[in-house]
Amino acid sequence: MQLVSKHIDGSNFNRWKKSMMIPLSDKNKLGLVTDKVSKPSFDHETFYLWQMCNNLVTSWILNVLTNDIVESVLYSSSTKANWDDLQDRSGQSNEAKLYHLQKENFDLTQESDDLATYFTKLKKQWDELNALSSIPSCTCCLADTIQENQQNQRLIKFLMGLNTDYGSNRGVFFQ
Repeated sequence: MQLVSKHIDGSNFNRWKKSMMIPLSDKNKLGLVTDKVSKPSFDHETFYLWQMCNNLVTSWILNVLTNDIVESVLYSSSTKANWDDLQDRSGQSNEAKLYHLQKENFDLTQESDDLATYFTKLKKQWDELNALSSIPSCTCCLADTIQENQQNQRLIKFLMGLNTDYGSNRGVFFQ
């Protein structure tokens, strides 16, 4: 059984990880990769249940790997060890990923895309940026101000990336 259609290609670990965590959580197996469910001792009554779940999740992970990578992780001791190994190989640091996403976002313009396609591309990048960087989740006015500022910056980016003829064909946004 394959939980996600995405295969790890070296550049998409964070997207794959996010798409994989949803069905793992849904199937109550997320704890095996986050280490919230630790391996019991061999003589513990839950060992065989843990081993069955661990093998199941390992098989799901192996199904999205290339043969070369499968051979290098096949004998890992646990799903968590496989997960960590894949992250070490494929996962960029948050700072490097943030840099690349910010650069892509800065360079993105509407070009020949229709408005919906352009906005969808921006939204995808913003969602990835949100996943990598965190705005405080408190209810104080500072967090609200930060979020409002972020929304204003995104609106400006959206408008700046529109084609120059968009305003003249559709009406002027600003005077």
